[in-house]
Amino acid sequence: MPTISMFYGIIIRMFCAPEEHNPPHFHAYYGEFKAIIDIKTCELKEGNLPKKQLKLVLAWAELRQEELLADWMLAMNSELPYKIDPLK
Repeated sequence: MPTISMFYGIIIRMFCAPEEHNPPHFHAYYGEFKAIIDIKTCELKEGNLPKKQLKLVLAWAELRQEELLADWMLAMNSELPYKIDPLK
């Protein structure tokens, strides 16, 4: 699962497999915390992150939604997604 972005200790990854389940999503990691974020709704779907980190991830997802959806399409074609600029 390639890393597509990193910011403030948060790692964002996306699976590259056609059989990956919908809806389009990405995985966020912060220390021992893991979360799955729906790209289309920019909402937490599974797992958890500390409140501050979750807010940062959701804000980043809203800003980068088009890029995330484009990466999802690449990943579903078994292609490596592009790196996406971090939250600054």
